[in-house]
Amino acid sequence: MAARKTVAKTAPGAKAKTTAKTTATSRKATATKAAAAERIEKEKDEDPLQAPLFDSAGERQGHMQLPKLIFAEEPNAPVMHQAYVRQMANARQGTASTKTRETVSGGGAKPYRQKGTGRARHGSIREPSMKGGAVVFGPHPRSYRQRMPKQMRRLALRSALSQKAIEGRVRVIDGFGFEEPRTKLAADLIAAIGFDDTTLVILPAPNYVVSRSFENLSGAKIILARNLNIRDVFTHTYLLIAKDSLELLEENFGRPESRSRARAVHTHQELPE
Repeated sequence: MAARKTVAKTAPGAKAKTTAKTTATSRKATATKAAAAERIEKEKDEDPLQAPLFDSAGERQGHMQLPKLIFAEEPNAPVMHQAYVRQMANARQGTASTKTRETVSGGGAKPYRQKGTGRARHGSIREPSMKGGAVVFGPHPRSYRQRMPKQMRRLALRSALSQKAIEGRVRVIDGFGFEEPRTKLAADLIAAIGFDDTTLVILPAPNYVVSRSFENLSGAKIILARNLNIRDVFTHTYLLIAKDSLELLEENFGRPESRSRARAVHTHQELPE
């Protein structure tokens, strides 16, 4: 005699509450994305150099003037493309290797007699047409490195940053204020600012607490201002720049005359009175 199966029934009231809760959560997420998209479209019509300024809690504190020598560059698409291809090529290891007839094992004796077998004639099992033989025109270890003048690389980075400013995807934060590494605090900060996609967080100096807070977020990446590169700018939708990083960006990636002026101002500030 077959045993009866007991099926647990869900109360209609509990099922209705679960459905209503799921619907409310979905509506809230949709409303948040819509509000963020509307805010971005509104900010595009404003001055690209006027980036929104936020505090450590994600509250809007007005605008921050972006350095004109960095974020007001006319975007140069060919130079940006060349810089991106160069960086991707330089990241390749170039260790792929195949064996030629000289390096593949075997050979020596003729595999079978010349005539009478009905098969094609062969003189060595190292031939490319034989199973386990050599590879014709296969890859060998090489360097994919490409050279590019420093001024062109800096022009490409300024163009990419300027394009982000034009699109209204640059935000400036006055400080983070994390007392201990907390991923939830970093996620709440990103949500409060209104980021709905990948974010590149630019810091002026290494910060253990901030780095540990953001490193477990799949859509966020921490990078130092002096290490900013075009690949990270291209592969992240938003830029969250620490306020103290703006001066470093101008000093490291500005035009030669702007960097000289920034160094002179910095040296003058450090002179003892």
